[in-house]
Amino acid sequence: MPVTQLVPSLEGEVQPGTAAFYRKALQLLVDARLEFLVGGAFAHACFTGIRRSTKDLDLFIRRDDYERVAALAEAQGWRAELTYPHWLAKVYCGDDFIDLIFNSGNGLTPVDDRWFKDNARADVLGVPVRIANLEDGLLSKAFIMERERFDGADIAHLLQSNAEQLDWPGLLERFGPHWRVLLAHLTLFGYVYPGERARVPDWVMDQLLARLAEETGQPPADDPHVCAGTLLSREQYLHDVERLGYVDGRLTPVSTMTPQDVAVWTEAIPARQPEAQAQAEATAALPAANGAVALSGT
Repeated sequence: MPVTQLVPSLEGEVQPGTAAFYRKALQLLVDARLEFLVGGAFAHACFTGIRRSTKDLDLFIRRDDYERVAALAEAQGWRAELTYPHWLAKVYCGDDFIDLIFNSGNGLTPVDDRWFKDNARADVLGVPVRIANLEDGLLSKAFIMERERFDGADIAHLLQSNAEQLDWPGLLERFGPHWRVLLAHLTLFGYVYPGERARVPDWVMDQLLARLAEETGQPPADDPHVCAGTLLSREQYLHDVERLGYVDGRLTPVSTMTPQDVAVWTEAIPARQPEAQAQAEATAALPAANGAVALSGT
């Protein structure tokens, strides 16, 4: 298997106590011969050299392995929580935590056997581990387009650092019917790095643009009235599905989400939390109060 040289240990990006927790958890899984992949900021550092602080450690696992991971964690006195059953669990050690990811938030990219083929290896905090493949990392980031978070820059940096190493046929296959999302990111890459556009193989752009040309001007015979925007942002297209009658893209066959999954994931939107709502209402009231004072002084 390929070997990736990790930038110096990343010890400086986390506090010593947190690093010790991560290190022990990684070694625990390795010793148990349980398959997992390191992703997130650690994997991004491996592939781009970009180092940044991180509040957690992202590990990709198969959903079927969660109960075993949880049992190992709880035997250490840690707390395991199936936070969002359709895609994410957490392991807590005090205030520190590890994310266990077995799908994407939109239900499009379940972790399966394909994720565990030809993975790069690296030392993370001194523990030899396998790293999530470039293609899977890129795929999982491509659909994150929230108001508060857009991973397009991460994708641009992954391409800038690794365009020649990418499995382009595999990447096209992984995106499947969502090829327009890939085309959008590749178009932005050519904008961000105009002198490096040629690093994306001509045949890739030709194939995607040919698909676009074929689709242009040919709407579906029967409009399914789907809003796929919810696959990109859990919040910004709620108006479409709640007020305009569009079918939620997460509730079509392309996603593994159920109506209950959608409801739980929607309820977890930070802006919908009670404290956020109270703060927003208080802020909204300020201009009105100021206006009343100004009016009384005229």
